[in-house]
Amino acid sequence: MQSISQFYPLLLKKSTIVITSHQKPDGDAMGSSLGLYHFLKLLGHDVTVISPTNWADFLAWMPGIETVMNYDGNKPKAQAVLDKADVIFCLDFNILHRTKNMEQPISDAKCIKVLIDHHQQPQTEAFNYGISDTNKSSTCEMVYDFIVGAGYSDSINKEIATCLYTGAMTDTGSFRFPATTGSVHRMVAHFMDLGIAHTEIHSNIYDSFLENRLRFTGFVLSSRMEVFYEYNTAIMHVYSNDLKKFEIKTGDTEGLVNIMLTMQGIRFAAIVIDRDEERKWSFRSKGDFDVNSFARAHFNGGGHFNAAGGSSYDSVDETRNKFIQLLPEYEAQLQ
Repeated sequence: MQSISQFYPLLLKKSTIVITSHQKPDGDAMGSSLGLYHFLKLLGHDVTVISPTNWADFLAWMPGIETVMNYDGNKPKAQAVLDKADVIFCLDFNILHRTKNMEQPISDAKCIKVLIDHHQQPQTEAFNYGISDTNKSSTCEMVYDFIVGAGYSDSINKEIATCLYTGAMTDTGSFRFPATTGSVHRMVAHFMDLGIAHTEIHSNIYDSFLENRLRFTGFVLSSRMEVFYEYNTAIMHVYSNDLKKFEIKTGDTEGLVNIMLTMQGIRFAAIVIDRDEERKWSFRSKGDFDVNSFARAHFNGGGHFNAAGGSSYDSVDETRNKFIQLLPEYEAQLQ
């Protein structure tokens, strides 16, 4: 994989470009995709954002979201667009299988592939150009650096800024996580000078849920959470029937795992959710407990040092029991 800076001259050549991210895109994945989309459109490129799957309703307000294609929702049309691409930008994932059913089509594509990502252990051999920097707060910050590094800082407009701010805000926990460096605040200052509505953006993301989501949150906190104080750990397990009972949709479980870290003394939090075809894990930690390594070692996952995901094809109860049985191995690290 060549340096991302080697790709800069290719921005001058009008191209057909596809931008994609990981399945079930979050604020950073969609924000970076749409921020890059608006930038590349300004340069005159033919650009399409293709999401591997659907996305959360709380992202529906974002500028340009109406143009995004759902690969799983309309595979023939999305595949036709993908087949015509001169360049595929891959944002906010480190390995192709995180694009679900798009993995093989992207792998088979003969066009130029560009990676912009901040997760550990990237699949560098799959990309022609790219950058992977685990020290960055978000992929949105990296797209900002890409635009500025290529010499187009003055091209950043309110639409681009709004999209990139959204991802930076969500991936930093509203700018409270350790990855929130001075460069993040300098980027945000640039966006504020452009006139972004930061209060409105925050409200669109965090204040737009329905009553059923709030009741679901109360239910899982009271009925599906277990706390193991001897390991400074908390876990939630959610069955598919729970999701159906409360009519939970994509995005409604976002952030639940973080709530458990608000408890005094808890350093490790995990949630497993029954997604029918598999059980999906989310892991979060405080301090020096590496959930990326934990997820890779035990749950076919990975991500960041303090935030990672994983999966299992065992039942909810089986994979939950496996998690609990692993805790004694990590007792010293969790004290």
